Amino acid sequence: MSRRGEVAFVTGAYGFIGGHLTQRLLAEGAEVVILRRDRPAHSLIVLEDSESRCSVAEGDLSDHQSLLRVLNEYGVTTVFHLAAQAIVAVANRSPLSTFETNIRGTYNLLEAARLAPTVERIVVASSDKAYGQHEDLPYREDAKLQPTFPYDTSKAAADLVARSYAETYGLPVAVTRLANVYGGGDFNFSRLVPETARAIHAGEAPVIRSDGSPERDFIYADDAVDAYLTIADGLKDPANIGLAFNAGAGRPWPVLEMVQTMLDVAGSSLEPDVRGTGIPDGEIDRQYLDSSLIEERLGWTPSWSLTDGLAATWQWYERALPEVLAA
Repeated sequence: MSRRGEVAFVTGAYGFIGGHLTQRLLAEGAEVVILRRDRPAHSLIVLEDSESRCSVAEGDLSDHQSLLRVLNEYGVTTVFHLAAQAIVAVANRSPLSTFETNIRGTYNLLEAARLAPTVERIVVASSDKAYGQHEDLPYREDAKLQPTFPYDTSKAAADLVARSYAETYGLPVAVTRLANVYGGGDFNFSRLVPETARAIHAGEAPVIRSDGSPERDFIYADDAVDAYLTIADGLKDPANIGLAFNAGAGRPWPVLEMVQTMLDVAGSSLEPDVRGTGIPDGEIDRQYLDSSLIEERLGWTPSWSLTDGLAATWQWYERALPEVLAA
């Protein structure tokens, strides 16, 4: 698909999913503007030399005026808001900075987009964690948002703020509620898949800090990017403005099964090191999504199986980890 003539502003481009989205936008011919607050030690778009093909705007989501300047000066047409403090354990330790980034950063950007005349559509990243704990699964978009923990609450608040801008001001915004995304380029080694990849690379048993039973919905990074772009394109139809869209694989996998599958695709004889005795504090036991709305309205379905996605993920880490760990 060609996106020539589109000017896309990506927040969170230095992160994992934002990096994949940035690369796809560039590949499809969009002009991409990215926001840089810090220079992370490792980033997909830096490692694979995509940053140099973007316009880099120095700034922070806490600064409404700088966001408005970027949108106006670059003539941004599409906004993808993925920047967030995304680690549950960090949110539990530091709720204030999490709320500042995830909630204040969202309304600052939306207010700037409301005032910028060139912006045609905005996609805001929420999360399946915004639903909180539910007995009735899978989550559907009309389920209550009933978060408990700081990270979950921050994503639910951003979700509500985004949809309020659509309802009140007609701002062309939609919300993504994605399952857990995995793939190459995730350098947060506290997460399950990159931590497992690093352990396999080092010849060490992957550590599982729960009892291995928590279940999560997982989608491969390419499918996540497809969902973002599909939703953005769907905003050309006013009927999709203000909606939230789930995007997941439609079934949960236990943590232990995820780790074992990655060991299998890597051809490793290592055994998982299960150290936990229950569910970690601040975590939800079981989650997965019903993605029928995005399929019915926009035609998105995941393309990657778990085995194929984890195999591609391991191949990426097998190539990249020697360079990353040596840096």
